[in-house]
Amino acid sequence: MAPPPPPLAASTPLLHGEFGSYPARGPRYALTLTSQALHIQRLRPKPEARPRGGLVPLAEVSGCCTLRSRSPSDSAAYFCIYTYPRGRLGGRRRATRTFRADGAATYEENRAEAQRWAVALTCLLRGLPLPGDGEITPDLLPRPPRLLLLVNPFGGRGLAWQWCKNYVLPMISEAGLSFNLIQTERQNHARELVQGLRLSEWDGIVTVSGDGLLYEVLNGLLDRSDWEEAVKMPVGILPCGSGNALAGAVNQHGGFEPALGLDLLLNCSLLLCRGGGHPLDLLSVTLASGSRCFSFLSVAWGFVSDVDIQSERFRALGSVRFTLGTMLGLATLHTYRGRLSYLPATVEPSSPTPAHGLPRAKSELTLTPDPVPPMAHSPLHRSVSDLPLPLPQPALVSPGSPEPLPILSLNGGGPELAGEWGGAGDAPLSPDPLLSSPPGSPKAALLSPVAKGPPVIPPSSGLPPPTPDAQVSASTCGPPDHLLPPLGSPLPPDWVTLEEDFVLMLAISPSHLGADMVAAPHARFDDGLVHLCWVRSGISRTALLRLFLAMERGSHFSLGCPQLGYAAARAFRLEPLTPRGVLTVDGEQVEYGPLQAQMHPGLGTLLTGPPGCPGREP
Repeated sequence: MAPPPPPLAASTPLLHGEFGSYPARGPRYALTLTSQALHIQRLRPKPEARPRGGLVPLAEVSGCCTLRSRSPSDSAAYFCIYTYPRGRLGGRRRATRTFRADGAATYEENRAEAQRWAVALTCLLRGLPLPGDGEITPDLLPRPPRLLLLVNPFGGRGLAWQWCKNYVLPMISEAGLSFNLIQTERQNHARELVQGLRLSEWDGIVTVSGDGLLYEVLNGLLDRSDWEEAVKMPVGILPCGSGNALAGAVNQHGGFEPALGLDLLLNCSLLLCRGGGHPLDLLSVTLASGSRCFSFLSVAWGFVSDVDIQSERFRALGSVRFTLGTMLGLATLHTYRGRLSYLPATVEPSSPTPAHGLPRAKSELTLTPDPVPPMAHSPLHRSVSDLPLPLPQPALVSPGSPEPLPILSLNGGGPELAGEWGGAGDAPLSPDPLLSSPPGSPKAALLSPVAKGPPVIPPSSGLPPPTPDAQVSASTCGPPDHLLPPLGSPLPPDWVTLEEDFVLMLAISPSHLGADMVAAPHARFDDGLVHLCWVRSGISRTALLRLFLAMERGSHFSLGCPQLGYAAARAFRLEPLTPRGVLTVDGEQVEYGPLQAQMHPGLGTLLTGPPGCPGREP
């Protein structure tokens, strides 16, 4: 077996060629593709001294396709790319660039050239190797990864479904990803679904909501009897909720600047389109009753959990609820007596310092599954998919765009350029089926309209039968907690114990506590550590507010606050000595009482896209 080709420098040209433009026929462009960007130089009517839009970073590209004219007399083929550059005001906007491959006399030759560029660009986007000296053909592309999208339609002040329909579905269709989408209908619906999911039919599960829906998915996977295989299923998150902490960490890992709202969603969608995963640490949490759950985010007690739960009444306000909850929490600041014990990390990280971005990932798992035989999928209750939709698809218009955008067909194929995009006498373009339908893609089948009443899911759908109003039991599966003695038993001598009056105690796994709150700036998805932060009593309201304001930049540890403490640990035990209080795991309230937890390094896999350069964004 030949060794893989050495990595290419960012400026090394991979492809170079001359193309015409569309819809205008006059201009000619020289295109150069490198591993990091597509360079565009106008050749005619005259080269630009300062070309506008002459550099398209691949970090801004969602996908590409080849198109052909509907006019039989047009022998040209067309190469279209879909980009989301930042506008002058900072927000992303959708833009397309279409180039005309017309250097050969026949359509077949021009199509081969357009496909060569589309395949090369797709390989770069998905992290697939390009042959050193071999021919670039569609055979290099595996079948599209098949994703199960779970949407909480009530997330993000009820905007989750609209954002999913208007932004997420078009973008992943541009990327050529295959998907099915289900709207969750109640609490723990996602957990029930994944507990009986036929995992061989899917290559990833992506939640379109806040952090709570992913909590259900991960605990559902670990509730299965085959949890050791199930937990390997890559999971992803597209932020459409009020709490988007993990998405904030994914955004930073991808090298993007901090973002909120729609900008954060577009950033994370771009990273999802690129594919690639990263090991994800999961924290096993044992509660006072002996029940166990798994956390990807945080365990909180005191001020943070009080704000999280008490702000639920302001959920309609979206993320503003946390700001309002913080103000109310400061006005009624409480302290809690408790005992915190922890097993220190073998190699303690250096004292936390502000960081502009996360370190580069140690490894990357490209989401390119082995081909499986095509299978028929029955319609899913309250679902849509990349198969033809029985719903009208209006033209999508990006904010601030002065002209209509191409109509997107959500059928796994490339977008179709509507007639108004053509110049005078131009025939509209349609997708080239040879590239837009790779071998192994599922065959088209119409979905039935949304049904009313209880869902009826046939066995061939790969989904479990519904369990109406089921109460989710404690997890009895998952890895053993070999570092933890039984709750209530004495701890080993190598543990450290603090008994204090606390304002808050936070155990966090990734870097972010919220989309704009960097609680552990040095944390990584797979560092194998739980980062313990606490604030002792004696802190003033002003100093506590200053800490949380500094947390937006990850600089709170540099304030020198004497009440702020930190430790990196592999396991911990928390024993509240105050009779009343609130405990949360990943923002979900759990029973109040003693708990203990152990970190399981790299137990899960998170779809993160490729790592970016910390602190830099194209």
